[in-house]
Amino acid sequence: MKEYIIRPFFIFSLFFFSVIPASADNLKRGWEIDLSQLSFDFNSTEVKNAQEYQNFPEARLSADSQTVIRGLLNASADYYAKHYLWSNELLLDYGRTKIRPVQGPSLTNDSADQILFTTGYTQRIWNIPDLLGGFELGPFVNLGYETEFTKPAGTNRKQIVRLTSGIKLFEGTYLKSLFAAVVAERDYTYSPASNKLAWETGLKIEHPVREGVVAKYGMFFRDYLAESEQNTTDLDYEFSAEARLEVQLYKNLYLAPFVSFYTAQAKYFGKRGENLYIGVSLSFSHLFKAAEEVES
Repeated sequence: MKEYIIRPFFIFSLFFFSVIPASADNLKRGWEIDLSQLSFDFNSTEVKNAQEYQNFPEARLSADSQTVIRGLLNASADYYAKHYLWSNELLLDYGRTKIRPVQGPSLTNDSADQILFTTGYTQRIWNIPDLLGGFELGPFVNLGYETEFTKPAGTNRKQIVRLTSGIKLFEGTYLKSLFAAVVAERDYTYSPASNKLAWETGLKIEHPVREGVVAKYGMFFRDYLAESEQNTTDLDYEFSAEARLEVQLYKNLYLAPFVSFYTAQAKYFGKRGENLYIGVSLSFSHLFKAAEEVES
């Protein structure tokens, strides 16, 4: 089963990197280090003596106390060479909700919990400057590790090593990323570890609305095709989408109303799960070092 999953993946990767020649018509050179998003959401409601006011027609006096926090960091360090791009990305996402009912014990749960590090190589084959605002095109291969901050009660901590290979459009004025890829996973969450085969696609778009206002859209879909071990937490597919409107407050500080949606279907039981999150975040971004612009 392991050879069935891994072998087609490497054949797919070697095909792209061996038969397609590189082009010299590229624009960026050198390191680019970017903190693209450091955001923080916080909401706290503290209600005192709520039990005495349960029969009053005023929800602000009878509500449960609760605290909601969420922090997200997305940073990258990319090296642009003449014929390739070496990319490194770190994503940290954690959210927690604590509800203190008028009667009964407090309830705490994680609303987001992800650590993802990815390093990858992209061949810079074509620069297409006159279509959709311009973009580059080439095959890529990524190696990633995914885990979580807290171990869920009653189960194991997620630990996944993921190898991805495909082709993508990237570095566009509006089209930041559009890709399709084959995925080979080694899932160490349970013992014995499971080998999984999937395919995925994703899209990222940025559109300036006016000075100081940028609309950002993202979409991701992964479909699992096979696995060497069957676990109750295996997914059949997962899909996520997000839309943000970043409004510049001062220099690198932004206020961003957003909506994000995630859904997934378990492979062996149950109905499809969904998570819809609507809110406003205060975010910070900073380009520490920009790659050098050169003539094509």
